Amino acid sequence: MLKQQIIDDLKSAMKSGDGDRRDVLRMLDSMIKNVEIEKKKRESGLDDEEVQEVVAKAVKQRKDASAQYLSGGRPDLSEKENKEIEILSVYLPKQLDENAVRETVKTVIAQVGATGMADIGKVMGSAMGKLKGQTDGNLVKKIVEEELKK
Repeated sequence: MLKQQIIDDLKSAMKSGDGDRRDVLRMLDSMIKNVEIEKKKRESGLDDEEVQEVVAKAVKQRKDASAQYLSGGRPDLSEKENKEIEILSVYLPKQLDENAVRETVKTVIAQVGATGMADIGKVMGSAMGKLKGQTDGNLVKKIVEEELKK
């Protein structure tokens, strides 16, 4: 299970003295426990897909913070967030590149019969269902908008 792998990696980081990795994995473990409590799954625990959702949320938070730090003139803090993203990304499935996402979006547009921007909701819903956990939602939105404007 993914949760067990995270705990094992946390223990190994503690033993090796890797403070950055230890801190990030402790935060992730805490986030997972909070979601377990919210979903009333404290006894059974989250499945791997639910754990990946928690990791993806943590990565998204770091990306947002990194962008804000850069715009605020704090590249040092932005770099710290990027290091945390690297640590967390190990627990996510392989991310698709832009071309693969574009192909999936084109397929979805054809399937739902979308003709313009009015159909963006239908396309986004279906595309995110197929691409869940494999790419960033902002990238999907950008590509959907580009494809629907053609």
